[in-house]
Amino acid sequence: QVQLVESGGGLVQPGGSLRLSCAASGSINAMGWYRQAPGKQREFVASISSGGDTLYRDSVKGRVTISRNSAKKTVYLQMNSLKPEDTAVYYCNTIPPTAWGQGTQVTVSS
Repeated sequence: QVQLVESGGGLVQPGGSLRLSCAASGSINAMGWYRQAPGKQREFVASISSGGDTLYRDSVKGRVTISRNSAKKTVYLQMNSLKPEDTAVYYCNTIPPTAWGQGTQVTVSS
């Protein structure tokens, strides 16, 4: 089972940017980013296939870009124009999901 470690979260002001990274312990195929805000269910954010095809939830389209470096076994999530409603713990996972990691906290606040 692939182990996943997310990093890159932090506190950022509205309108700011963050780049999240997800390092895998083994080879990766389709991968996704998810997030869970306090008191809410975990939700899909973006995904990328092994061939580079991407999908995004509507609320992040145009602000978020998912990418991958398969040689480095790493998936990235570039987030721009961040809004307070983007505040959540962000997780990466395989598609379909397996074991969840600890995630990385993103807080958007002035």
